[in-house]
Amino acid sequence: MPLSPFSLLIALGAVLGHLYLFRRLVWNLTSRRGPRLVAAFVLGVMTLVLIARRYLQRTLPEAPGDVVELVSYSWMGVALCLVLALAGLDVGRAVLALGRRLRPVPAAPSVDVERRRFLSQATAGGALALGGGLAGYGSWRAFTAPEVTELVVRIPKLPRSLEGFSIVQLTDLHVGPFIQRRFMDELVRRANALRPDLVAITGDLVDGTVPRLGGFVAALGNLHARYGSFFVTGNHDYSSGAEAWVAHLGSLGIPSLRNRHVRIGDAGGAFDLVGVDDWHGGRRLGQKGYDLDLALAGRDPERAAVLLAHQPANFKVAAAQGVDLQISGHTHGGQLFPMTALIGLSWEHSAGHYRQGDSHIYVSRGCGFWGPPMRLGSPPELVKLVLTS
Repeated sequence: MPLSPFSLLIALGAVLGHLYLFRRLVWNLTSRRGPRLVAAFVLGVMTLVLIARRYLQRTLPEAPGDVVELVSYSWMGVALCLVLALAGLDVGRAVLALGRRLRPVPAAPSVDVERRRFLSQATAGGALALGGGLAGYGSWRAFTAPEVTELVVRIPKLPRSLEGFSIVQLTDLHVGPFIQRRFMDELVRRANALRPDLVAITGDLVDGTVPRLGGFVAALGNLHARYGSFFVTGNHDYSSGAEAWVAHLGSLGIPSLRNRHVRIGDAGGAFDLVGVDDWHGGRRLGQKGYDLDLALAGRDPERAAVLLAHQPANFKVAAAQGVDLQISGHTHGGQLFPMTALIGLSWEHSAGHYRQGDSHIYVSRGCGFWGPPMRLGSPPELVKLVLTS
């Protein structure tokens, strides 16, 4: 099967990154042939594992496939931190060298080979310590409690009887080999502590099948909210079997909003909770996907509307069609530097709160993580939105 452009880019990055690690880290840390050969072999194997990761996961049985995912993603994160540390130190050395060249020097000093070797070893050792520290911190941040973000959102059409209505958002959990029942139980406990009126689970819940992960996801059955919990699909949920997961969540008392809306409230006042399927997930698999028109069909436009949509796409269209608040995730806020600095190039609404006229969108950084079990520059987030008129 030919590689996609994205896969080719990943493969090229893996090769160049590991060559850089060997030349700048291994080569400078030791001059002995044996350790260099061992390091070259290990880096070569990890390069191949990263390139062939998806193929191995598709073809291997479940248990070995999980091992491949755990090893490859963990090493991907560590390698990235090492490359970032080395690159940062190399840039610093280059700036210092440029400064020395720009200063007038009476006579060229003689080259001190031992001093140069010592500086190279010191740089490599410093990069190893710095990169290891970044990886350790990033892993700790990924698995520790998410930050709670509480935001008041003004919706003029909200009935007075629902003043102060609170929605807690859980998104991008990516339950799988890394995130399992203990993580889920703690997240549910923290969500319940926020005393929500409603819980919105906005996609990318899982990376795997119901038989494999259903026991971990069952923790969501312990969520407590006055008006219940609701789910919309994300792209990873489609890849993991959306129909089966919708049925499983239904057995836990969590209905799915698949291009439809429900009325939240009572005779004293209500708003419409609208849910759409993932923006891309259905199209990529040749299935029914995002359909905002169908989701809004038949609703009273005089009632306020809150839209649950996994990806922060199509917001301006939704706002023009009367949606007062869209709640999304998907971007992880970049999750890892340098993606945290680049995510805004891909998404107009990449993380946080934005407005379009009187309509709002909140894009969560997510509760979990995908890929490397790390977060650098984009901590996990548990969102509580309080509605007011």
